[in-house]
Amino acid sequence: MSEWHFDFAWPKPPLSLNYRMHRMQEAKIVKELRSEMHARARVLPDMARCEVTLTWFVKTRARRDDENPVPTLKALCDGIVDAEVVTDDTHEFMVKNMPVIVYRKGQPASMRLTIKELEANEREGK
Repeated sequence: MSEWHFDFAWPKPPLSLNYRMHRMQEAKIVKELRSEMHARARVLPDMARCEVTLTWFVKTRARRDDENPVPTLKALCDGIVDAEVVTDDTHEFMVKNMPVIVYRKGQPASMRLTIKELEANEREGK
């Protein structure tokens, strides 16, 4: 199976469960994320099913909640669907892993979306 990595220079998630913002500001960011992922995902082949993982590389050991980047992951997954790589972002077509936070000493903070092609009948955990 094939695997692709998309790197983003964001030092923190553009959207987070902890951010409080006006709904119009949030909608604008969602649109930007979806559009960017749609443009980048054009290099991907059509897939019956895929697995996505969002990794947030941080430069300090401060404690962070793993689920906070989930809104960013959701917008990126929607962009993959917009690019028609997979039919939908439901579990039938896309396995969305919980975001991962990785400490990298001396490295700039950034984010990476990893997309792995799965067999159409491949189940999570196999």
